Amino acid sequence: MLSQIFILSSKGDRLIHKDFRGETCGTSTDLADTFYRRITLLPGDQAPVFMAHEGRHFVHVRHAGLYFVATTTADASPFTLVEFLNRLVTLLRDFCGPLSEKNISLNFALIYELLDEMLFGAETQQSRVAPSSAASRPVLPPRGEQGTRNEVFVDVVERLTVVIAANGTPMKVDVQGEIRLKCYLPSCVEMRIGLTEEFCVGKSEVRGYGTAVRVDECAFHSSIKLDEFESGRVLKVTPSQGELTLMQYQLADDIPSPLPFRLFPTVDQDPTGRLRLYLKLRCDLPPKSQALNVRLQLPVPKGVSSLAQELSSPEQTAELQPGTKSIHWDIPRCQGGSQLSALFKLEVPGLSRASLLELGPANLAFELPAHTCSGLHVRFVRLPGPTGPPQRWVRYLTHSDSYVLRL
Repeated sequence: MLSQIFILSSKGDRLIHKDFRGETCGTSTDLADTFYRRITLLPGDQAPVFMAHEGRHFVHVRHAGLYFVATTTADASPFTLVEFLNRLVTLLRDFCGPLSEKNISLNFALIYELLDEMLFGAETQQSRVAPSSAASRPVLPPRGEQGTRNEVFVDVVERLTVVIAANGTPMKVDVQGEIRLKCYLPSCVEMRIGLTEEFCVGKSEVRGYGTAVRVDECAFHSSIKLDEFESGRVLKVTPSQGELTLMQYQLADDIPSPLPFRLFPTVDQDPTGRLRLYLKLRCDLPPKSQALNVRLQLPVPKGVSSLAQELSSPEQTAELQPGTKSIHWDIPRCQGGSQLSALFKLEVPGLSRASLLELGPANLAFELPAHTCSGLHVRFVRLPGPTGPPQRWVRYLTHSDSYVLRL
């Protein structure tokens, strides 16, 4: 069914190419160039997913500015190909991390192996590597596969609620966190999970010699043994197969790290009477961290009739939602320490001071992989392996529950 699969950068550079049938020997570069030329010549921002050229069909999806393209000469179902490409994108995110031109180039050998495994069922060296999405799979495996897996997942998940005043002062900061355990072990064994040694509960407690990791309060599952918690910050549990929330905690107002985002808005009118809105979004995460799936939603005056925009990078998108009368500014990835900007020009008939009161506040949604705002980390996960050492996976994720920035 498939003739070729290739991945192109936003500039049309060929990052990955796989020819399955040998029908295009020597012309693969021409095909990639033909596809990119036809896509870039189309008017509008939304290019069609399906195209035909000289008896060959192109099917593509676009993620993070990259083109994932499949070609076929057969009478194949286009929706099947789109589903395949979307699953390929998900798989690459799991194995290679955030999609980017650099990550694709660095992991090209792995990607070729994954394509062989997906299409031909070949067993590769990656066949036994659990991707990050494995923690979202059903906890109990299908009948007949019981006892074949030997994995443990410990997830530290935090939800961030923030309100920032127009002058940049935080008015409310709240972190709700929990430690989740997903156990796929075939038999029950006692597990020891060590937390940060400087982990403190309450404002008066002091522990360790490093910077304190403080929460206001925490609660444990009834099955947790706490005999080593006071002395070594160790949780002991004997889990059965399934999912268990080991601990829940809360931290308000005083978090050890800077808030992930700051917004600097400028509002004025241009000579033609249009409302000019200049937004500068600064990411205050550490340089090695990043935010994913960032979306800023900004209510605008109800009388707005049109929107013109200038964005600081081609990966960003923005649109006016007529139903909610708000601007949606989408940023696939934002690196720590970076600064992004957007200029919006709104046509608002009969603009008045009362209309300006309808502007804002901005709401920000995002995900922070491998990051906790509280500073809580898991030092170790130790357990005896009934059939050999089990695989242990520790993941961290912070996402915005409500992140409001007043203008």
